[in-house]
Amino acid sequence: MVDRPDHPYRDVGDHQRWHRAVTWAPPGGLDPVTATRFRIGPDDLIGTMGSCFAQHLSRHLARSGLAYFVAETAPEGTAVDDAVRRQYGTYSARYGNVYTVAQAVQLFRRAYGDLVPSEGAWPRGGVLVDPFRPRVEPDGFADRASLDEDRARHLGAVREVFERSSVLVFTLGLTEAWRSRADGSVFATAPGVDGGSWDPDRYEFVNYGVDEVRSDLAEFCELVRSVNPTVRILLTVSPVPLVATYEDRHVLVSTTVSKAVLRVAADDALARFDFVDYFPSYEMITSATAIADPFEPDRRSVADLAVAHVMRVFTHHYVEGRAWSSPSSGTLGAAAARDMSTAAADYPVICDEEAIAAAMDASSGPP
Repeated sequence: MVDRPDHPYRDVGDHQRWHRAVTWAPPGGLDPVTATRFRIGPDDLIGTMGSCFAQHLSRHLARSGLAYFVAETAPEGTAVDDAVRRQYGTYSARYGNVYTVAQAVQLFRRAYGDLVPSEGAWPRGGVLVDPFRPRVEPDGFADRASLDEDRARHLGAVREVFERSSVLVFTLGLTEAWRSRADGSVFATAPGVDGGSWDPDRYEFVNYGVDEVRSDLAEFCELVRSVNPTVRILLTVSPVPLVATYEDRHVLVSTTVSKAVLRVAADDALARFDFVDYFPSYEMITSATAIADPFEPDRRSVADLAVAHVMRVFTHHYVEGRAWSSPSSGTLGAAAARDMSTAAADYPVICDEEAIAAAMDASSGPP
C-alpha cells in the first residue's frame, strides 16, 4: 500500500476539486448544488420577487403545476394577454422588479404601514404612474384616486405574499438605485426615465455597499419571519449585467462590483439564518464553464438553453417528487397558470432597467 502524505486537503470530496467538479463536467452537466436546507412539496406556496431574472423562475413554477402563489390576480373578465401586459402573475404580487434589497425592506414597511413615502404619484404624459412600480400599468392611471385604490389593493396582496408563502424566492439584482432626498425612499428606476421629472435637488443616486446590503438583507429576512414564523427564504443572484451604470467607470466593472456585493450579502444571510438557502443560478450562468454560450448577442439576456439548465438543476434539488397537476387552494389555478405561461412566452422578460436604455437612446441617439 502506498503511503499517502498527510495534509488537510487529502480527503476533500470531488465536488471541492476544480478538475473533478468543473473541468471534466459534461456539457450541460455542471451542477454546483451539493446540499439543500429544504425541499419544496405539493402543499408549499411559493412566492417570488426580485430582479427581472426572477421571472424565469416564476414562469417555470407556473408551468410546472407547483403551487406558485399569486396573491394579486387580474380583475374578473380580464383577457389573459392584457393581464400579462399589466404584470399580473409576473411575480406573486404586482410590485414590478424589486432590484435592491433596500427596495424589499421598503416594500415590507409600506405594506404594514410603517412607511408612507412622500412621493405619491409621478406624471407621465397625460396620466399618472406609481413611482415605486411605474411599469405595472403600461397605460398609466387616469387620476390619483384610481392610483391610490390600486396601490391599497396591491399592498394588501403584498401582505398576503409575506404572510402565506411557505417559500419566498428572492432574486437579488442591483446595488445602484435612485432615492428621494426628502425621506430616502428608493425607486424602481431613475426619476424622469419612466415618469416623473429629474430634479437633482429632490433626488440622489446611491450605490449600496456591502455592509449596507448585508444589513438590509438580514433585516428583510427577520421582517418576513416576524409575520410568517415558518417561511423559508431561497436567495439567488441575477446573472444579468447592469444596462447602465451611473458610476464614472466601465459598466462591466460596475456590474462585477454590484454582483460581488450581492453575492457576499447572500452568503452572509446563509450563515446567519438556518431558514435561508442559496441557489447558485448566478454561478451556473456566469462561470467560464457555463453551458455553450449562456447569453444572447446583446450579452445581457440569458439564452433559453442556459435558463433551461438552471431550471433543471433547481427542480432536481429542490422539488420533492414530480410536479403536481392541481396546485393548492389560494394559488393561481392550474388552467390559468398554463394560459398565463403561454401568453407570457409571447412577451419579453419585463425589465424596468430597459427604460433607462430607452431613455438614453432617446436623448443621445444611436451609438
